Amino acid sequence: MKTGFVVHKADGNTHVFMPSKKGLYTSEVKKDTAHVMINTVDSMKKYTVSEYANAQKARSIQDIMGRPATKDYIEYVEIGLIPNCPITKQDIIRAEDILGPNLGSLKGKTTQRMPGRVTINTLDNLPDRMLEEHGNVTLMVDIMYINKIPFIMTLSRAIQLGTIEMIKDERKSTIIKSLEQVINAYHGRGFKVRHILVDRQFECIRNHME
Repeated sequence: MKTGFVVHKADGNTHVFMPSKKGLYTSEVKKDTAHVMINTVDSMKKYTVSEYANAQKARSIQDIMGRPATKDYIEYVEIGLIPNCPITKQDIIRAEDILGPNLGSLKGKTTQRMPGRVTINTLDNLPDRMLEEHGNVTLMVDIMYINKIPFIMTLSRAIQLGTIEMIKDERKSTIIKSLEQVINAYHGRGFKVRHILVDRQFECIRNHME
């Protein structure tokens, strides 16, 4: 008598795996069920241990970034949008070969057309009351890290407008440039940034910002 095992999925469904004549455990797939079959064993034979490890790392970073399309992901790596990037274009291509397409980057994108460019107009029609009551802005600023990549986060107290920007490093000049862009955006719409709340990490820019 053959002995198999049952996989219980989170949605309540189950899959029964039984040994084939060659000893490999398999499960019958229904025609109306979406699956991606990946022959990882054959794919792994083509690469060294190091290449396989880098492919795994490339897929992990893609997931952390929100699963961008592979074409866009390669472009980000090639033009240096990911600071201290530990992977290359070839690592991304190997990840596709070994692990198959990233399903998270495919969902909802296969039939979607690229939308037209969004034009952001200056807020000339802001209600007078908005500028009268909240014209003086208090800005809260901090640096946060995602996978050791620094991002400058800002949030205005009353307006509750948030911004986020990935920065290449945490040098004084880089931080100042990022904050000046945010401040100019407020000033260009009639607001005035009067106070900036930060921690001691920003002590190096105190004199300049004052």
